[in-house]
Amino acid sequence: MSPAPLRLAVDIGGTFVDAMELDTRTGVVRFRKASTTPARPWEGVLAAVEALGTDLGEVELFIHGTTLGLNAVLERRGGATGIITNYGLRDIFLLGRGNVPDDRMYDFQYERPESLVKRRHTAGVRGRLNHRGEELEPLDEVGLREVARQLVEDEGVISLAVCYLHSYLDPSHEQRTAELLREWYPQVTVSVSTDIVREHREYERTSTTVLEAYIRPIFERYVDELEKGLAAKGFDGRFLIMRSGGGSMTSATAKQSPTHTVLSGPAGGIVGGGYLADVLERPNVLTFDIGGTSLDACVIEDGTAVVTHEAELEHFPLLMPSYDIRTIGAGGGSIAWIDRGLLKVGPESASAVPGPVCYGRGGTRPTVTDASVCLGYVDPESFLAGSMPLQAEAAVEAVRATIAEPLGLSVEAAAAGIFDVMLAKTVGAVRQITVERGHDPRVFSLLAFGGAGPLVAPLLAREMGVREVIVPFAPSGFSAWGMLSADIVNDFARTRMEVLDEVDLDDLRRELDEIGGEALGSLREQGVADDVAHLENQLELRYLGQEHTLTVPIGEDLDPEAIRRSFNELHEARYGHSMESRVQILTARVRGIGRTVRPGLPVLPEGDGDPARALTGRRTAFDFGTRSAAEFAVYDRSRLSPGDRFDGPALVDEGTSTTVVHSGQHVEVDEHGYLLITLEEAA
Repeated sequence: MSPAPLRLAVDIGGTFVDAMELDTRTGVVRFRKASTTPARPWEGVLAAVEALGTDLGEVELFIHGTTLGLNAVLERRGGATGIITNYGLRDIFLLGRGNVPDDRMYDFQYERPESLVKRRHTAGVRGRLNHRGEELEPLDEVGLREVARQLVEDEGVISLAVCYLHSYLDPSHEQRTAELLREWYPQVTVSVSTDIVREHREYERTSTTVLEAYIRPIFERYVDELEKGLAAKGFDGRFLIMRSGGGSMTSATAKQSPTHTVLSGPAGGIVGGGYLADVLERPNVLTFDIGGTSLDACVIEDGTAVVTHEAELEHFPLLMPSYDIRTIGAGGGSIAWIDRGLLKVGPESASAVPGPVCYGRGGTRPTVTDASVCLGYVDPESFLAGSMPLQAEAAVEAVRATIAEPLGLSVEAAAAGIFDVMLAKTVGAVRQITVERGHDPRVFSLLAFGGAGPLVAPLLAREMGVREVIVPFAPSGFSAWGMLSADIVNDFARTRMEVLDEVDLDDLRRELDEIGGEALGSLREQGVADDVAHLENQLELRYLGQEHTLTVPIGEDLDPEAIRRSFNELHEARYGHSMESRVQILTARVRGIGRTVRPGLPVLPEGDGDPARALTGRRTAFDFGTRSAAEFAVYDRSRLSPGDRFDGPALVDEGTSTTVVHSGQHVEVDEHGYLLITLEEAA
């Protein structure tokens, strides 16, 4: 029996759900959108699948990216969570670290976000290991029984996080605690730190465990409802969910480790960006994803996106691999407002409900999308291929009443000002991951996707001198497309804390083999055959006395001098210098990868170089090249062919997204149908 021929990828954003179908027989891709349904998010996913009209009985793989866990924390919608830790250490999570976030450094009125766990929901149990993992005091199981009764029966906690001091060296106390809790209260979700991450730093490990316990009940319900809905429509294939650090995992694994999905929404686009960097032979790429609520940017250098092993979620640390993404509240639904006479944009978003004013769903405050309508970039009649006509007059009136009249501006000037403010925020975000880390943005290609990415990217390229903007096919669904090329991935780590020159190489090799065995076992459980499984060994290193670390890939040959040389080279590339200090191993890491077949990137027939066949008309819009209204040529992207060339000002409409090309910019269509936008001088 031949395998089912279709693959389906679905990405939930703040405003829309994007669904993309790939026919593996022909390479043909189909794409549809549906509105996000925040109250019952699985319904928006099923609606997007239904809009595609895909026969789910023909689907071999369903892969999904979601920000459900992230939103549950931001909106405080998780389950009532309790913490069980060592006696005398119940306040580890509440105390946290004393540092203030960089963006609030000089804010003397700064207050931490409200804790996810009430103090009365934290409890200590006697039992202790020392810093070598040796037992100083046995676990008090009688005391644990009383603590559990108080938290569950008296306080109504539905999810428990278990994290003991130094348990990363010996997890036996935590595992016994979990065994007893599940026996006494099978209805309660139990999250154990050493099942999630076996690394040092008690606060960070506790925070990671708490976040998992907090979002797990809501995440499990979501996946269960989605699985039932898909099964009712005939789906019987593999169900994978994207990971924040790239790759994917089965839905069953995701329900056990939902923290690995909290940043999975943007991850699909970065996976796709890495694939394109290879295929298009552009090793240095900036991914630039603007959706309805946020902007996500990431650096791909030498074909690889930077992965960090400590993320942050609303100032709560997460010890888990994630792409090094810079995210700001600047999307199509970001609300424009006035603060003491100054125009601001975001971070608050109109989201899917009520949405921008032009959607006609009850929104009253103007957004970036409303401004784009006022500036003539979006055709109200053809929005979402005509399936969702926009109310242009309502958008104009909202900008006039809320922004233009209070500032004494015309509607056009006010709408252009909204773009100026958004552009300034965007430049700041991109500078943080490029210039401030030693990268020159002028040597990168800017990969623009998301519904509003192509709307803003040409402006950003003008502002920062970026040499080229790449707009892929169906950019608003590019994150979903990227998911189709995601491998199955799992990461395992153990803290070592020893000087590189003094390490017992046989012991290190033995531990890497043990961790690798765990990684292979996890891949097998997720249906990955050994012949397509691949292991990558890494060491997390730092100069002795440093706080921050760098992760260095290592091969089979554990040569301390070669490892030190690789670390020095990476340190110099990242920070501009290396040192003669001794190098310390902090953590041994193994990434298990189950390779999947990537979708092909078809080469299209060459055209005659004349884009006139795709010209559908002309429209007056605002040209930032001259900062005045101008006549824009409007092209239907589906009619453009490889080899076509034209200059701005121009609009390229493809139904779900519009690319805005300003005067002084040049467009060329490459062999895959992608738009390459450059300055006219460079062209």
